[in-house]
Amino acid sequence: MDYRENAEELAFRTRVREWLLVNAPTNWREEAKTEEQMGALHRRWQRTLYEGGFVGLSWPVEYGGHGLTATYEAILNDELGRADTPRISFHNYLGRAIFTYGSEEQKQRFLPPMLRGDIQWCQGFSEPGAGSDLANLRTSAELKGDRYVVNGQKLWTSGAQHADWCVLLVRTDKDAAKHRGITCLLTSAKAPGITIRPIKISDGAPETCEMFFDDVEVPIDQQIGETGAGWRIAMTVLAFERGPGDIGMIATFQTALRRLEGIAAERGLLQDPETRKAIARVYVIGEALRLNVVEQLSQRNAGKPPGPEGSVARLLLTKAEQAMRTLELELSGAAAFTEPGDTSFASYLRSRTISIFGGTSQIQKNILANQVLGMPR
Repeated sequence: MDYRENAEELAFRTRVREWLLVNAPTNWREEAKTEEQMGALHRRWQRTLYEGGFVGLSWPVEYGGHGLTATYEAILNDELGRADTPRISFHNYLGRAIFTYGSEEQKQRFLPPMLRGDIQWCQGFSEPGAGSDLANLRTSAELKGDRYVVNGQKLWTSGAQHADWCVLLVRTDKDAAKHRGITCLLTSAKAPGITIRPIKISDGAPETCEMFFDDVEVPIDQQIGETGAGWRIAMTVLAFERGPGDIGMIATFQTALRRLEGIAAERGLLQDPETRKAIARVYVIGEALRLNVVEQLSQRNAGKPPGPEGSVARLLLTKAEQAMRTLELELSGAAAFTEPGDTSFASYLRSRTISIFGGTSQIQKNILANQVLGMPR
């Protein structure tokens, strides 16, 4: 299969790269010290990308997108990773839940402001006791007249402290089979009865949150899809979350690996066999990830939506990131713990969480065993 870009795609890559030279924020990590500053930065960056014509590239034109193939989305993410810009919001995969299953009114209401960055979103899926086993969720929604009343708790909700809206999974039928009694709602993250508490992960950053719902009222016109269809909607969201969008992370990974090679060279370690072996191992894992994602991207361009095979990329990403951060920590040595400006230990701790976010590595292996290889449960 020929993975080379055609003339139009190469021209687009050149345009993105030239635009980033002028518009990409510099020193943004130093300028955005607090969570509030980082949240504001992400909103500004989303709007800047939108005004540059680089948001919603593969979305339908009628909902504010550009109607291009997934390749253009991948090229953009690749160049953003190379330029080391702030991440873009969760709109790309959460928005698909709305334009795939939402009503026309919901699409017109939510999708354009989502693309512009006017509203930020979070994903209310996981719960205590229902993270990897998502179908075990217990947050309930009882229909009373023209609105649902929601009670329960969500956990590991990334970015909830900055979000305006939440794509929320709730149980609407306690007697149905656990995969069938789930419904998907769109709720304001600032609705009365919602309490959001940031959680600091191992590196000290409040990356994620817990959310509490106490008699939260959600109008019935903010339900997307049919009642009880929440599981199917969730699988659509997760397939896109775990799939080819990770190509931006690959570029970030490659940039970080080049930086580590430079550090090893400065310290005279490139002639050390063990250091060379460690760098080569990280490179090989990263290259396997890149080729896997390109293959998935090719399948999407051929009309095949992301499926369970996306778990391969997720596993490879975890392995690559953890191997690289272990190498970074080893190169830093004692400075990782004695030098205030050395971030290698924090990066190492953060890499451990990758095997949990978006579904644990064990769950990814179960998905591949059951749904790809056809092995018995």
